[in-house]
Amino acid sequence: MRGKRRAAGAAMAVGALAAASLAFAPSALAVTPQTATISADCGAFGSGEATLTATQDGTAATITVTSAVTAPIALSQDSISSTLTLVNGATGGTSTFSGTKNPAIAAGDPVTVGPLDGTVASGDSLDAYGGSLQLVVFGITVSCTATGPQSPGPFVFD
Repeated sequence: MRGKRRAAGAAMAVGALAAASLAFAPSALAVTPQTATISADCGAFGSGEATLTATQDGTAATITVTSAVTAPIALSQDSISSTLTLVNGATGGTSTFSGTKNPAIAAGDPVTVGPLDGTVASGDSLDAYGGSLQLVVFGITVSCTATGPQSPGPFVFD
């Protein structure tokens, strides 16, 4: 009988510890919205709709961009150097996300870059409108700008 009581007591202690750890676990941070679209103008390289997808982990954030530009030739994985500059409505400044990550892209497919790494603060409100996306491929720079605000709105970070 004592063995059963000890086992029951141990199970209750484990359950209490698990409940306490959930109560004191930090809440997950989230960016809202997670996906936004913009109309982008990339000059001679094209224009159209681009999709931005954001994630947040504390002060670290990433944004992946599927652009309005299509690849004129096949591009290998991680061959594009990208810099995305967003306007911060909360501070009046800008935030930069950069990296050299991209999937392999077939000729004629939309150019996707990211995740691009950046740093955010709680309350940052970032919009591509007024910012830019620069892609460097084989030494050629492609500059894109948003022709209007993001839809459904700026990325707001917790």
